[in-house]
Amino acid sequence: MAVMRYRLTFVAGLALGYVLGTRAGRERYEQLKKSLREVSQNPAVRNTVESAALQGREVAGKAFHTVSEKVGDRMPESVAERVRSLRERGQGEAEDDWGTSNT
Repeated sequence: MAVMRYRLTFVAGLALGYVLGTRAGRERYEQLKKSLREVSQNPAVRNTVESAALQGREVAGKAFHTVSEKVGDRMPESVAERVRSLRERGQGEAEDDWGTSNT
């Protein structure tokens, strides 16, 4: 019963979003896109995003070390390998998905 209610709510929200989106039209879409681009280019916003990303990486690193110490060899090899590959992938990149540096 709850799953059906969730699906109906999701479909209704999707339909409402489509109708409102089509009524707004291409002009409104372009206006929103331009505003978003201007906000994302703002130095204060970029600095805040970069700072948040740096703090997130630091917290993730601390959490990784804490979990590694507590779990140790009990971690399945597939999980440990995936974590290693993600860490290695992130070390060589100059920018993340937000366009901010990893330094």
